[in-house]
Amino acid sequence: MFMEYVIDGTDKVMGRVASQAAKALLNEDKVSIVNAEGIVITGHVRDLTEKYKRLIELKDKANPEHSPYWPRRPDMFVKRVVRGMLPYKKPKGKTAFKRLRVYVGFPDELKKVKALKVDSKKPNEIFERTITVKELTTKLGYNKEE
Repeated sequence: MFMEYVIDGTDKVMGRVASQAAKALLNEDKVSIVNAEGIVITGHVRDLTEKYKRLIELKDKANPEHSPYWPRRPDMFVKRVVRGMLPYKKPKGKTAFKRLRVYVGFPDELKKVKALKVDSKKPNEIFERTITVKELTTKLGYNKEE
């Protein structure tokens, strides 16, 4: 029997959220990640922004259209991180990735769905330096106001 889960990303560490989502997706469950802009990335802010700017600016000299793509929108950014934890180039990974939905905010139709618990303390208690996905994506060039 396949389940549908909702993961609330507010004040959760991005790696833990992504790994829990990937495990559930590989078990053929549907996963929706809500409040993607509130997910926290740990590390020094300057190092993180430099790392993701470098990833965004990567271009293939022979054919720039074949370059890897890293989105600037918070929900698509989190979706790309979860894709990195799936065997995306294999059929099982592609079908698992199609069952993933990521939202900015909390849609009304998902309030009845069972929540998947991501076990962790508050990131500010564990890590000294943190940045939210919303702050990171605005530093990368995303400027949509909600």
